[in-house]
Amino acid sequence: MEPLDLARLEFALTTSLHFLFVALTLGLAPLILYMQARWVFGGRPVYERMTRFWGQIYLVNYALGIVTGIVMEFQFGLNWSGLAKLTGDVFGAAIALETLVAFFLESTFLGLWIFGWHRLPRIAHLAAFAVVTLTAYASAFLIMASNSFMQHPVGYERHGTGIRLTDFGALVGNPALTVTLAHLLPAALSVGAFFVAGVSAHHFLRRTRDVDFFRRSMRVGLVVAAVTAPLVMAGGIAQFPVIGGFQPAKTALTGGDAEELARARSLLAAQFGPGDLTPPAWIHEVSQVMIFIGQILALFAPLLLLLMVWRWSVRLRPLLRVMTFLIPLPFAAVVCGWVVREVGRQPWAVYGLLRTEEALGDIGTVAITGSLVAFTAVLLLLAAVDYSLIVDLVRRGPEEDALRLGARTLPVPDADAAAHRSSGREEEPWTSSGY
Repeated sequence: MEPLDLARLEFALTTSLHFLFVALTLGLAPLILYMQARWVFGGRPVYERMTRFWGQIYLVNYALGIVTGIVMEFQFGLNWSGLAKLTGDVFGAAIALETLVAFFLESTFLGLWIFGWHRLPRIAHLAAFAVVTLTAYASAFLIMASNSFMQHPVGYERHGTGIRLTDFGALVGNPALTVTLAHLLPAALSVGAFFVAGVSAHHFLRRTRDVDFFRRSMRVGLVVAAVTAPLVMAGGIAQFPVIGGFQPAKTALTGGDAEELARARSLLAAQFGPGDLTPPAWIHEVSQVMIFIGQILALFAPLLLLLMVWRWSVRLRPLLRVMTFLIPLPFAAVVCGWVVREVGRQPWAVYGLLRTEEALGDIGTVAITGSLVAFTAVLLLLAAVDYSLIVDLVRRGPEEDALRLGARTLPVPDADAAAHRSSGREEEPWTSSGY
């Protein structure tokens, strides 16, 4: 393979694997914040236990996600020096703000949250995680602002051999950014919601006696999933007319419209000169996989919620199995969406300004092959560690506070839940009152 192909493959692997961590982090944070708020303002111990259990999973994924992000940054620095030379002055402001937000504010308040259990006042402790959640989404906003500039450059001027930002408002108000956030944020929430619902279903399949804990967790997951899954579909559809205005070939290919693709080729030739400036045709298949998964999730999320509310106990175990099978689908969908977004702007690194081969640094095949193998191995190892740790925490359940979260003792469960466990009864979920 040529150095350009190897560099593109490395970029695809590192960014896609990192995005899996990011999606789960963004998806879990608001759910945990809600659970903690219910504990702080409602006083029910079960919500503290829920906060601690799902918070442990969040912390493991967050910590390993940071390491994958560092690997991704190394990949950028080694392979894409041409991109840095052209756009360094543009990305500098957004990336600097993202560093301050993510690595200073977010990490600082996350540390306060971890070690502040039963030490900080409850409101202050809740406020710490609220800041963590807000800064996580602020970080995602700034990163996507930089990425959206690569999709649709705005607010810049030429400056020597590079470009510099002249209008920060145009950068953060980029139409490529606004339509993407309307699709990305519900998608991330959907990842977290289906994860929480699916893990809860797994525990019910194992005949858990902690019914109240996982019934409430599943309720949170299914409600959020039922709301966000249709929003993801709506946000994806809303992107087409906007992105088609500045990337007509991408929307023509993903939509499978041959006539529209022919018109897009004519527009590109008139704008940039002769040559094939359309992305690879296989992004159509990837987009179809993404759409198919989105339709499944948008169909099942409200249906599962409705069936759970109606307490269809006879069919409960098949429904629980469906929920566990749905866990990986949102992850697959967000990766497919990321691939369509990034590959769909080819052959441009910065659309209309910098070709991908021009963005590649002066690096040989051997060096790129070495970094590809090394970075891929590290990322796969991190993904395996993340998966094994999360699976271990899930199997332990809420009874074992593996990370301790700075507390000396586990909180006492609700009296009714404790009585239910001590009775030794093996009731099916949702057969007791209070759902």
